[in-house]
Amino acid sequence: MSGDGTRKSGDGTRLDRPRERRRVPLPRWDPEAFGKASEHIARFLGTGRFIAWMTVFVAVWLGWNILAPERLRFDSYPFIFLTLMLSLQASYSAPLILLSQYRQADRDRVTLEQDRARDERSIADTEFLAREIAALRMGMGEVATRDWIRSEFQDLVREMERERGRAAPSPAPHEERDR
Repeated sequence: MSGDGTRKSGDGTRLDRPRERRRVPLPRWDPEAFGKASEHIARFLGTGRFIAWMTVFVAVWLGWNILAPERLRFDSYPFIFLTLMLSLQASYSAPLILLSQYRQADRDRVTLEQDRARDERSIADTEFLAREIAALRMGMGEVATRDWIRSEFQDLVREMERERGRAAPSPAPHEERDR
């Protein structure tokens, strides 16, 4: 509080105002950029090129520390420094690979959710179209089709021929000869 009994803004005691940000001496980095960099490193660590380069590195290290004169060797003890270097490389590689796998799992989960939503929309669209086709078929039962009209005309023609055959007097025998 200040001398007049009011509280200073940003001192953390008021709930209607956020606290002022404290400066942290630690470096800041973009988590997305760090994740992308770790994926690139993890992809390189899983290649044959990395294994070939690591094999060349270890072979040169061994060759130098075995074949070089004693005064030029930098790993005078039985390759303890080489073991330390390989352990250091492994200790950084494992977390980077895990981070890369977690990010891939997150992408896979998002893709799966999107696929599931797309499938649900497709199923709903298919069911809607099936209902529409069924409604059209039911409606077509009430519509006169060309085949139905043709069959009705044929029935009418047959009926008219029967009626004409009943209503027309039978021709006289002499009329049949004239024909």
